[in-house]
Amino acid sequence: MKQNGVFTSDNKYETEFIVPCYDADSRFFMKPSAFMDHAQEMAYLAATYLGFGYDDLQKHHTAWVLSRFEYRFINTPKWRDSLKLQTWHKGVDGLFALRDFRLLYEDGTPAIVGTSSWLVIDVETRRMVRSDECEKLVPPGSMCLDDAIEERAPKVVMPRGVEPEFVKDHVVGYSDLDFIGHTNNARYIVWAMNAIDPSITFDHNVLAVRINFNKETTSGETVSLYRFCREEAGRIVCTVEGRAAGKAAFVAEIDFAL
Repeated sequence: MKQNGVFTSDNKYETEFIVPCYDADSRFFMKPSAFMDHAQEMAYLAATYLGFGYDDLQKHHTAWVLSRFEYRFINTPKWRDSLKLQTWHKGVDGLFALRDFRLLYEDGTPAIVGTSSWLVIDVETRRMVRSDECEKLVPPGSMCLDDAIEERAPKVVMPRGVEPEFVKDHVVGYSDLDFIGHTNNARYIVWAMNAIDPSITFDHNVLAVRINFNKETTSGETVSLYRFCREEAGRIVCTVEGRAAGKAAFVAEIDFAL
């Protein structure tokens, strides 16, 4: 992705890129985890440009933590497609800071749209910082109130009354970690997709991803992956939960076309 993004007149930060081969699956479609990679980098770049990015929060011993994310595939990009990715922040709603994303083709046709909810935590105590303190870091007039997805990213849980199937244990390793030593957000999507039966992931297009990040995981930690898939409202819906030390570290819900 280009690092020289620009802000538009309506406070959207945008940059252009071409889908590289390593972001494509065996059918040439952009992987769900790849969109997450690009989105989180855009979030860091946009926040840094406005003065409330990673380095800015470090001065206050705080950090952004992604809590919830939902993104929907309108017209899934493929390898070598030229795209424009936009992001913008929408202010604070309760505990959450809201940020939306829109991935567009060159002609403006939407490819993927997403909405995310972030928390600020104290890096030493790991406790949440009050939203009114976060707002002090945000420059006045920098918000955009457009909705890529009108609803907020939802809470995701394993459906009640079901017995999810144990898939495997995953030990967090080098390639899972980010620059602060915790599992990178996009890696949970990789784990979730790998936990779903290949007859679904290889043969059915992804329509939407909803994920909640509940607990950080670190190097050497074992995450037990469970899944439950069902047909619902004309699609296949798979819920994948990763449990660490008996608690849900993440829960992802992925919709596939029938």
